[in-house]
Amino acid sequence: MDERPRAGERSGDWTGRWVAERLGVRLEGDPALTDLLGLALRRNPKRAHLLVSHVLGKHVPQSPSVVHGHGVALGRRVRDLLGADAASAVVLGYAETATGLGHSVADGLGEVPCLHSTRRPVPGVAPAGGFEESHSHATSHLLLPEDPGLLAGSGPLVLVDDEFSTGNTVLNTVRALHARYPRERYVIVALVDMRSPADAGRLTDLAGEIGARVDLVAAASGTVTLPEGVLEKGRELVARYEAEGEGAGVSSGAGVSWPVAQFPAPLDGDAVSGPPRAPSPAPLGGDAVSGLEGARGTARSATARPQPTTYPARVDLHWPPALPDGARHGFTPAHRARLEAALPGMAARLAEALPEGTRRVLVLGCEELMYTPLRLAATLERTVAAEVRYSTTTRSPVLAVDDPGYAIRTKLVFPAHDDPADGPGERYAYNVAGAGFDAVVAVVDSAADTPALHAPDGLLARLAEHIPHVLLAVVPSYVPGARPERPAMLPEPLRGPAFSSYAPDEVGWLLQDLSEVTLEAPTEEREEAIQRGGAHYAESLPVEYQPSEEYRELFHAALRESAARLARAVGAVTEIVLTERSPRPVLVSLARAGTPIGVLMRRWARFRHGLDLPHYAVSIVRGRGIDANALRWLAAHHDPADVVFVDGWTGKGAITRELAAALDAFAATDGVTGFDPEIAVLADPGSCVRTYGTRDDFLIPSACLNSTVSGLISRTVLRADLVGPHDYHGAKFYRELAGADLSNAFLDAVAARFPEAAEAVDAQAKELLAADRTPTWAGWRAVERISEEYGIHDVNLVKPGVGETTRVMLRRVPWKVLARTGAGADLDHVRLLAAQRGVPVEEVDGLPYTCVGLIHPRYTRGATGADGRAVTR
Repeated sequence: MDERPRAGERSGDWTGRWVAERLGVRLEGDPALTDLLGLALRRNPKRAHLLVSHVLGKHVPQSPSVVHGHGVALGRRVRDLLGADAASAVVLGYAETATGLGHSVADGLGEVPCLHSTRRPVPGVAPAGGFEESHSHATSHLLLPEDPGLLAGSGPLVLVDDEFSTGNTVLNTVRALHARYPRERYVIVALVDMRSPADAGRLTDLAGEIGARVDLVAAASGTVTLPEGVLEKGRELVARYEAEGEGAGVSSGAGVSWPVAQFPAPLDGDAVSGPPRAPSPAPLGGDAVSGLEGARGTARSATARPQPTTYPARVDLHWPPALPDGARHGFTPAHRARLEAALPGMAARLAEALPEGTRRVLVLGCEELMYTPLRLAATLERTVAAEVRYSTTTRSPVLAVDDPGYAIRTKLVFPAHDDPADGPGERYAYNVAGAGFDAVVAVVDSAADTPALHAPDGLLARLAEHIPHVLLAVVPSYVPGARPERPAMLPEPLRGPAFSSYAPDEVGWLLQDLSEVTLEAPTEEREEAIQRGGAHYAESLPVEYQPSEEYRELFHAALRESAARLARAVGAVTEIVLTERSPRPVLVSLARAGTPIGVLMRRWARFRHGLDLPHYAVSIVRGRGIDANALRWLAAHHDPADVVFVDGWTGKGAITRELAAALDAFAATDGVTGFDPEIAVLADPGSCVRTYGTRDDFLIPSACLNSTVSGLISRTVLRADLVGPHDYHGAKFYRELAGADLSNAFLDAVAARFPEAAEAVDAQAKELLAADRTPTWAGWRAVERISEEYGIHDVNLVKPGVGETTRVMLRRVPWKVLARTGAGADLDHVRLLAAQRGVPVEEVDGLPYTCVGLIHPRYTRGATGADGRAVTR
C-alpha cells in the first residue's frame, strides 16, 4: 500500500519545498503563509513561480466549506472596516482565479451586488471598462455589467484577487475605473498580500494621486524573495524537466502529465526557504497508485480506472430561469436569494445521481465558473455522507511534479471547450488524477457544453480515465436580454399510477411532478399575500381540504342525483365536438377541473363511437397564460387543428379570455398556428363559449372536492424557482390521500348512466347544433355589476356559479355567498361549508347564477366572514 498523500493532499511537507530548493525562492512573513500557499513552476515568460493557494479551490481540491468560509471571513472584515458605508459597496472580483472568491467576499459583506471581470467577450454586451493584468498568461480583462450603473455609484468599490504580488493589476484597475467612475473609497482584498515594501508604497502613492482612500484587507501577508536570475533558472528547469518527461515516454497529450524518475538536483547556492512547515492532515485510505522509484523522489503514473458504461451521466439541476450563472454581468442580492432558495433542491438532485457507496466526490468547476460549483459543492457537502472536495479547471499552464513538497502533483490536459475568443488552446485540471475520487461532478455553463467537451480527448474523457463515475451538470449561460435556448425534446406526459390515480390510458399529464416539494400554505396567509400583490395564487397551494363525514355524504347524494344529468351533458358536448371540431379530436383538458370532464368525454366517444381519443391535461394560469412547453409538445405530436381544449364549466369567462390571449402570444413567439381557443365545457352558465353540454348552473359534484375527485392531483403550480423556461408547469400527486380518493368512483357513476342517456343525448345535441350558441358574455356583465354593487371593485374577487363558489369555500377566504332565491339541493354543500366557516348566505332575487361566491375584498389575517370571525374548520 502506497501511504503517500494523494494528488492535491498535503503531508507534513510544505508544498513549496521542491521549488524553494531548486530556485531559492523564499516566503517570509506571517506564519500562516505556508498553510495557505505552496509553490509550483509555470510556463510563463514573465514569472517563473506560481503561488498555489490551498484554500482557493482552483488548483488544489479543497473542502468547499473551507473555500467559501475564507472568502466570507474576508467579506466580514471589509464590512467591519466600512461600517455604515458597507451597504453601498460594490464588489469586483478578478477573472479567472478570483471569480468565486469575489462572490464569497460579497456574501460576507452583506446585501451588496458583485461583478467579476471576464476574458469571454459576449456579443451584444458593451464593455463598461477593462484593464490589463501584466504578469498573466491571458492579460486582458473585460467588465460587462448588465446594469450600466453598477459601477457608477459613489459607494466603496471592493476589488478582490487571490493574491497581490506587485500590485500592478490593482493599480491598472483603479486608474481605469476611477477615470470613468470616480469615487471616494476603494478596498483591496486578497487571501495573501505578497508585495514588497516598494510595491506597497505604490498603492499609497496611487491613493494620493486620485484623491481617494485605499484600504487593504488580507488573510496573511509576507514577501516573496527571488534570487538573481530566477526567471532564467525557472525556464531552464521547466524545459529540462519537460524534455526528460517526453524522453521517458510521458506525454501531456495522453491527458495527464507525470514527472520522470530522476528529479533535477537543487541548483548551486539555492537554499530551502520559508517558515517551518505546518502540519498537514494524514493521508486518506484508498486505492494505491503505482509508479517508479526515483533517486530523490517517486514518480507516480496513475493506474487508469475502467471507464463507466456511459459517461457522462447528465444531472438536470432545474436551474432557476433567468438566474445568472455567476457575476460576469452582475449578481445582485435578489439573485443571491434566489440561488440560496434553489441550492438545496439542486444539491439533492446531485446527491441522488451519485452512485451508491460513493466515498469521495469532486465537484469540478470550469475556469471563470467558480461560484456556482462552489455553492453546489458546499450544499452537497452538507447533504451527503461522502467526503466532498471542490476545484476548477484553469487556463494556467503549470508543471506537474509528483513530490509531497510540490503543490501541483498531477495534471490533466484537454482542449478548450468554450470556443474562446483568443482561439483554441490547452486547458488543465490539477491534482484530480490520482486523488482517489469515486465520482466527479463536472459543472459547466451551456456555452462550454460543446462537442469539444465530449470529444475523445476532451475533459470528460480525461476524467473518465481516472475516476469511475463522471457526472455532468450544465448551468444555462446567462446573456442579458437573450432568449434561452430550448431543449430539443420535451418530457413525455406523466401517467398513472406513477402520477395520478387515473388509469394510464385515461389521461397523460403534461406537467412536472413536484410531489416532494412543500408548497402548501395556510389559506389565510395565501389570501393576504395574494391581495397585497406579494404573491401569485399559482406560486403556492392551499392545504388540501379534508371533508367531514357529513360533507362526504352530501357529495355522494349529489352524485346520485346528478349522474344522469351529467351523462347527458357529457354526451352532448362530445357529440358537438365530433361534429363541428374534428372527427378524431385530441382532448386537452385544463388541469385540474377540466380533467375529469376530459376523461368522461373520452369514455363517451369510446362508448358511442368506438373511438380511442388521445387525452392530455395541461396547466393554464390566470394572468400568466397556458403552459407554452405543453403546447410545443402537442404541436410536435399532433395537428394543432385537432386539439380541443376542455374545461368543467365557465364562470365569468376569465379563462376563456386567458386562453385566447395565450394562443395569440404563442403563435407570435413560436410561429405555430392552428390551435383553436374555443373551450369545450360541460356547463356554460356565463354564456362565454359556443361548445357546451348545457348552460344551466347546476352542481357538478367534481367541484365539491379537490384532489380526491381529480386523480389525487393538486392545482397546478407556476413558480420561478421550480419551473424553468424549459419545464412544464408543476403539480403534486397526493399519494397519501389514496384512502379518501373518489376520482374513479365519480367517473364510473357518471359513465354507468351513458346507456340510458343515449337517446336524450341525441336530441339534446341536435337541438344545440341547430341553436344560436353565440356567447353573450352575460356572466361577465353580471360579475361587473355585482362587483360595483357590493363595493368590491375587483372582478377577480367575484366567483360566479356553483363550481366557482365551491372553490372559494375550499381554497380562498370567503366574505359572503349570494344565492338565487329558491335555489334547492344544488346548494346544500355550499350552505354546509358556509356554516362551517362562519360565512353568511344572502338570498338574491333574479341572480343570473344559482350562486356567487365573494372573496373578502380587504382581507387581513383574521378578517374572514362579514363579521370578521376567524376561519373555522
